[in-house]
Amino acid sequence: MDMNLLRNFVEIAREGSMTGAAEALHISQPTLSVQMKNLEKEFGKQLFRKQGRNIILTEEGFLLRKRAEDILDIMDKTYAEFQEMNLLDGGDVRIGCAESYLIKHLSNTIKTLRQDYPRLYYHITSGGTDVVLERLDRGILDFAILVEPPNLTRYNYIELPGCDTWGLVMPKTHPLAQKAAICFDDLIDYELIVSEQSLKADFPRWCGDRIDQLNFTGFTNLFYNGTVFVKSGLGLLLTFEHLATDTEELCFRPLTPVLENKMYVVWKKYQVFTPIAEVLLNALQKNFAKK
Repeated sequence: MDMNLLRNFVEIAREGSMTGAAEALHISQPTLSVQMKNLEKEFGKQLFRKQGRNIILTEEGFLLRKRAEDILDIMDKTYAEFQEMNLLDGGDVRIGCAESYLIKHLSNTIKTLRQDYPRLYYHITSGGTDVVLERLDRGILDFAILVEPPNLTRYNYIELPGCDTWGLVMPKTHPLAQKAAICFDDLIDYELIVSEQSLKADFPRWCGDRIDQLNFTGFTNLFYNGTVFVKSGLGLLLTFEHLATDTEELCFRPLTPVLENKMYVVWKKYQVFTPIAEVLLNALQKNFAKK
């Protein structure tokens, strides 16, 4: 199949308009219409339907869009990897990360490497474990950085030094701000904001079956967004210590007993790396792999 057809299809899906997509692609609208009719004929399915002046995807169209975006991401990454094979001073590395101050170990390693590889370019994708591992499995990412132990049957890993410590972000005027640490019973009467991943993987380690007594009303994977909701009075945010710094409005208090997470650099077993990704892996292993 012609990859340009898939690119054009995805552009139409994003624009919601054949005319808008044609302008963005710098081709005529009749030519684009013919291409899409041929694409529908090839799959034997209707991919679009009209809604007023716009066009929207059918159920089959939504499925093709998801698959097409995956295919194009992989093709683009593969093309870039071939271009980088002969590039001696750099290339692109794609990494999916959880939010954590322990990411400093990665940033310091990349900074050191860029002295010898000035054209080393890094692409960081934020997301929870499920999202990041899905992109790693599809070959879109070179590495994933997780805050939970990886599946050793599928992945190799390096454990980074240090730990993330959980705690509570709240307004400085909140009654709990007077405490040095926050215990389970302190949280029962308040609305809480947390990441869905930590709700499944971390807090059951901390409070066991009592987790059902807590009132989780908001869910976010991004610390900054969570603090905005805290400032709006929508709840208290459970997050890592070093993501939170005291401000004029907010403060952080650790949980007791202590709840901690380690961080892991993860890659697929038998993964074939580009030269620059191999350089980064070797540096990480040299710096952090346990002897």
